Amino acid sequence: MKISSRISISTVSLLVLIAGVIGKAPRADAQTGTVQFVARVTPSGGEDEPVRTLSFYLLSKSYADIQKEAEAATPPTSLDKFIESLDVSKELKAWMKTNHRVSLSGEDFIKMVKADDIMNVPEFFTSYTERNVGDRTEGFPTPKYKLADRAKDPAKYDRLVTQYHDAIRAFVIADPDSKDGLDLGLEAVNPGHKWDMVKTKNLADLARETADLARGKYLVARAETDMQGQGTLRGIAPGNYWLGTLNIEAVAGDARERWDVPVTVRAGQPSYVTLTNINAVKSPRSATP
Repeated sequence: MKISSRISISTVSLLVLIAGVIGKAPRADAQTGTVQFVARVTPSGGEDEPVRTLSFYLLSKSYADIQKEAEAATPPTSLDKFIESLDVSKELKAWMKTNHRVSLSGEDFIKMVKADDIMNVPEFFTSYTERNVGDRTEGFPTPKYKLADRAKDPAKYDRLVTQYHDAIRAFVIADPDSKDGLDLGLEAVNPGHKWDMVKTKNLADLARETADLARGKYLVARAETDMQGQGTLRGIAPGNYWLGTLNIEAVAGDARERWDVPVTVRAGQPSYVTLTNINAVKSPRSATP
């Protein structure tokens, strides 16, 4: 009788436990929501294609705002700081800062350089005069001063140097085409390529820091799309979220898209999201030359 009594008590306890779990399950589901999404990308002149086997992340903060947070914590190298590190004249550094430009090549650069810039920046003056003297440009001014005059007659020397510089300034203004080829003489001091490398590193560092912050601090759930480009996120607490691919692009032909789409989750209800080229993140415009 004692053994039978023990079995009966255990059986009853087990049944009560099961009943409790079953009774709580619908209530737990009712307190959370589901996000069902489909992602498709359309290349130029083509049909839309499902985004297959790509991870999508549900975040508690938009990826764009997470990027701002990451940039504030680890600011990129500034243009002014980069310019200060260069081994060039102070006049050229000042010109770069004023014009927010470090690339010293191309037609747009040559058009940007004015007569006063050529006269005030030693690197520009040297490149311009050597180019025109070497090409034997017709009518190009020739210096009348001699280095020996600097010691013998400083006043005369300074007067002739000033006259020579005034003549060159007038020549630049009268013949703007004489600036053509100016950039060829600046190759040794042109930091454009170096700055491009710094910008590329800045962007890579920011992308990595942002993705790490998103996965570590703001990640709510993750799902991978199936062969139809569909995915489901279950058991999500009610609230406002953002659905996207972090810094990973979905590629279809010439289309490269990623998303950072707001999603509202309600208890006991599915939220449906369609991701396409239309609501993809727009690529930022490029940076300082």
